[in-house]
Amino acid sequence: MKEIRAFIAIELSKEIREALTRLQERLKSRIPHRSVRWVRVEGIHLTLKFLGDVPASSIDGISQALEVACGGFEPFTLEAAGLGCFPNSRRPRVLWVGVREESGVLNRLQKSVEDELARLGFERERRSFNPHLTLGRVQRRVSHNDRQRLGELIAESEVGLLDSMRVPAVKLMRSDLQPAGAVYTALARVALGSG
Repeated sequence: MKEIRAFIAIELSKEIREALTRLQERLKSRIPHRSVRWVRVEGIHLTLKFLGDVPASSIDGISQALEVACGGFEPFTLEAAGLGCFPNSRRPRVLWVGVREESGVLNRLQKSVEDELARLGFERERRSFNPHLTLGRVQRRVSHNDRQRLGELIAESEVGLLDSMRVPAVKLMRSDLQPAGAVYTALARVALGSG
């Protein structure tokens, strides 16, 4: 049985992608050389739920669950702002830009997606939803000193509002891992405000 690596996400606007590109370039010139494996900006998205490898035959059911999850949600605006790292700036492993949405609709939408997919048997995420856009991952072989310098740089960096965007839809995405990086394909698009 063929399996598909899948996740549910919000695709970013062209303007936010351009702002992320500028930020990556700025950071690349300041951090220790080859300490970070940068994510290709065209592949950055706001993940609501990672599904992992799913049978191809389950895609229709997942799409229908996504329609139910998005029912009753209207388009909304979110902002890309701030810079940080997981798990923290003392031990940086993932560099990210934050996502803000003041009304709480993004969190409610993510919870609705989580709830509907749990009904299909997908395990609930144990960690609380922390919306972010991954810019890069710190290389494993980075020296302790370079890792520390990188964390300090991220903590000291002033990154305010990069841009905002209207969210018109949520997508079920396929991820194909390639040597040059993952290739993403939309399998289903659920427009907000259509319920």
